[in-house]
Amino acid sequence: MQILIVGIGALGGTIAARAIRTGLPVRLAARNTDSAKALRRSGLRVSGIGGEVRADVIDIAAVEDYGKGDQFDLILLATKAQDTLEVAPRVLRLLAPGGVMLPIQNGGAARVLADGLGEDRILGGFSNLGVTMVEPGAYEQKNAGHLVIGELAGGVSERIDRVARTLGRAIEVKASSNVTGAIWSKLLINCSVTTLGALCSQTMRQYMETEAGKKVFRRTYEEALSVAFATGTRPERLAVDPIPPGWASNVAIEQRYESWVEEIVAFYGDVKPSMLQDLERGRKTEIDFINGYVVTLGHASGVPVHMNATITDLVHQIERGVLQPTRDRMNDLVAQTAD
Repeated sequence: MQILIVGIGALGGTIAARAIRTGLPVRLAARNTDSAKALRRSGLRVSGIGGEVRADVIDIAAVEDYGKGDQFDLILLATKAQDTLEVAPRVLRLLAPGGVMLPIQNGGAARVLADGLGEDRILGGFSNLGVTMVEPGAYEQKNAGHLVIGELAGGVSERIDRVARTLGRAIEVKASSNVTGAIWSKLLINCSVTTLGALCSQTMRQYMETEAGKKVFRRTYEEALSVAFATGTRPERLAVDPIPPGWASNVAIEQRYESWVEEIVAFYGDVKPSMLQDLERGRKTEIDFINGYVVTLGHASGVPVHMNATITDLVHQIERGVLQPTRDRMNDLVAQTAD
């Protein structure tokens, strides 16, 4: 299986280094010629969980330098979600007959690509690998995470098994018969943990110490879950059960609900939100594919999404420099979304 990895940031670079060291036939695509030259000089280095690896010799070029003579059975898209929508149509011509693309971004990127380019070309997937880029070409792996992949239409397939076996030589890969449900389960956490932490410059454990934080988390999560059900999605269990206690009966079981929240805090509560890191570096976030994606589908399906819409607008204002992340943001959100 000939593989092209597009996007050699923290996630793509880590997967690439481990794949090259196992002998997989991997080529790399950087955003431009200068980036490709710099990475060709430095090679790739990964430290941390999973053991240290080096790939001193790498086959890398800018995306635009790949031509029709270059054909790949698997194109792994490891860019930010917004960049994936731009680059995927450009590399579509590089797929060999029967080849597939595997986007591993947060939120709705895979579904949007499949709707635009065809479900026969696009697999579903995401990563829970925690990786930090120390500098270009140097990465630190923070956990023993894995990729989850599957057919967006559901079920099992030979091509999913083939991709999982191949990439599984480099990193752990789990095949899911309900990958859309798994993607939504991670999206629920992204909406209510990652984004909220970015808005108030805190970890989940910190903002959940306040009554405002608890209210905003609950409403954000429940709006997103309502949208998932309205679109016919059955969220899949990942770290915790994605459905809060009492949801099906519409009866609040507060003690069990609080225990469920504590499970989420125990798993995610001390992680610095990746979206906050983007905002601190002045980078565009993936908000339109996280809370913004929930808002788009909520409006289309008639589900109220006022909290998620307000959150999306606030992140856009921070991106533009109009606002800054602040610890008072939860109180502001409660006031702005009061019924």
